[in-house]
Amino acid sequence: MDENYTSEGTERLRLAEFTEKAYLDYSMYVILDRALPHIGDGLKPVQRRIVYAMSELGLSAASKHKKSARTVGDVLGKFHPHGDTACYEAMVLMAQSFSYRYPLIDGQGNWGSPDDPKSFAAMRYTEAKLTPYAKVLLAELGQGTVDWVPNFDGTLKEPSLLPARLPNVLLNGASGIAVGMATDIPSHNLREVVSACIRLIEVPKTTLEELCEHIPGPDFPTEAEIITPREDLLKIYQTGRGSVRARAVWEKEDGNIVVSALPYQVSGNKILEQIASQMRGKKLPWIEDLRDESDHENPTRLVIVPRSNRVDLERLMSHLFATTDLERAYRVNLNLIGLDGRPQVKDLRVILREWLEFRFTTVRRRLQHRLNKVLDRLHLLDGLLIAFLNIDEVIHIIRTEDEPKPVLMARFELTEVQADYVLDTKLRQLARLEEMKIRAEQEELAEERDYLEKTLGSRQRMKTLVRKELQADAEEYGDERRSPLVVREAAAAMDESELTPSEPSTVVLSEKGWVRAAKGHEIDPASLSYKAGDGYRDAVRLRSNQTAIFLDSTGRSYALLAHTLPSARGQGEPLTGRFSPPDGARFMSVLGGDPEQRWLLASDAGYGFVTRAKNLIANKKGGKSVLTLPKGARVLKAQPVTDPHTDRVVAVTSEGRMLVIPLSDLPEMARGKGNKIIGIPGKRVAEREEYVVAMLVVPEGG
Repeated sequence: MDENYTSEGTERLRLAEFTEKAYLDYSMYVILDRALPHIGDGLKPVQRRIVYAMSELGLSAASKHKKSARTVGDVLGKFHPHGDTACYEAMVLMAQSFSYRYPLIDGQGNWGSPDDPKSFAAMRYTEAKLTPYAKVLLAELGQGTVDWVPNFDGTLKEPSLLPARLPNVLLNGASGIAVGMATDIPSHNLREVVSACIRLIEVPKTTLEELCEHIPGPDFPTEAEIITPREDLLKIYQTGRGSVRARAVWEKEDGNIVVSALPYQVSGNKILEQIASQMRGKKLPWIEDLRDESDHENPTRLVIVPRSNRVDLERLMSHLFATTDLERAYRVNLNLIGLDGRPQVKDLRVILREWLEFRFTTVRRRLQHRLNKVLDRLHLLDGLLIAFLNIDEVIHIIRTEDEPKPVLMARFELTEVQADYVLDTKLRQLARLEEMKIRAEQEELAEERDYLEKTLGSRQRMKTLVRKELQADAEEYGDERRSPLVVREAAAAMDESELTPSEPSTVVLSEKGWVRAAKGHEIDPASLSYKAGDGYRDAVRLRSNQTAIFLDSTGRSYALLAHTLPSARGQGEPLTGRFSPPDGARFMSVLGGDPEQRWLLASDAGYGFVTRAKNLIANKKGGKSVLTLPKGARVLKAQPVTDPHTDRVVAVTSEGRMLVIPLSDLPEMARGKGNKIIGIPGKRVAEREEYVVAMLVVPEGG
């Protein structure tokens, strides 16, 4: 007995083999019959079944709308045994003009809005019919163009594909997630795609670069700008993968910013929420107010009111593009089911070439189907004409013979089909004018037969026919590009210093390491009130959007934005709450302002160097070591440099000695001990009796 079967005949299978096969079967089902579109009609099975079911219900563009629940019921009951919610959502997507570039369904009622595409009413409330564009998919359905397969219960037939007259897979795009693969095909402009198809028909060796002259990029349902560079778009079409960036359209109106078009699938409400969130976080002081003035005439009109007319609107919008959905990237993955029935990521040229192959096959089947009909009709008419010319004898045979059909077939050399047709002829067709009608129809059909046979037998005639049909459809259904292709600079978010109002500010440091910021530069820091036992140590004048830098007694630097410091109306707060200096360290000096401003850093041991403020900015609580101190030395107050070429350094010691040297004698460094400025007697700094009490930078003429 086979080891794969038990004695009762039950099949035995290892669990690992069963689960692997079951999962692979499920994966293939999801890929081929659910998530990925077919290159032929560009539809997933549920979409194809919805469109076909609506055509069977007579819901053409010329008919009246019918309840959506009627359509969904037919789809589920006849072709698609899945959930009604998923089916209805697929139907809604095909009806939303802001989701589908060329909608297939004409909806009546609430079918959602750009702000909330999921806000559509239940299917018992909405009504639908097909759009005129749907004829592109359905017009040739009954003309022998496609294969028919049994539905899920074998009681009906459904088309395996729809005979699309246009490459709908590129026009409306698709998105879906299968098992182990996904697809993201953007929508394109109908006229551009048809133009590329015609170019490929006329010149089969057309390169992809030449095709991109006709199809420069995607064309989304919204009028937002596509800012992806041309070379990047070309690379996407070459590889079938990449991303496309779309940016909102805006203009200045009465000093305000008015956004008139949003990227695809972006909600105006969400944009306003994102901007308002930044305003609440005090990260957008340039904006005073937001308004949504969208209405029926202006579907998108978002108004952003700047705080003053001095605000750089271009820079502000660049920040908003970088930090909100006013600019958005869309993944492109041209993954679809090809003519071989396999999923594959294809480049643009392969997609167009395969679709044209599908189209030529469809047209050939349509013409052959019509030719067969014409030949069958001509065959019947030949038999009818013979009978008509011998009508008296035919009538006599019918009246006298028990089995007239074989007699007729033998007497007039008719086929069985012709004999049946003659016998089924109505008496009214025996009128005198009937012969003329038969001959006229024969001539007309013979002419059509000759045309069909010539077309089917000539590749050039087929090309001409397909090209003319593509041009006719482009003329009927095509429109202008909606998403302009524009070259723009990359968006850049502003840092916190740019977003902060620039106002004069004085940062004051006390002896105990407390800090505060006073508005203006006129304040006398020493006259401020201090806690008992505390007093003034140092101050620096800068702008509120600049960085204040603190030096401690160990030579470490720390940084804070000036606008984050407490007001000078109080007594401030201790810097130890913001930083984590070494044990026993004290804050000795404060500097800051322009990041390029030069400062003299020195120790009382007589060493020093010049550095720029930007070198002292530390982004961590522990600061960073900038001034290396000899053992026992202390940090002196940092001194601003006016001109590094002409300024002089004045050093004064505790013994009353003074030395004046050019500042240019000192090196410019990011960190270190520096050069010796003035010699201090004694071998060890810790044991010295003389030390530097002050060091100043004096400008020329000072």
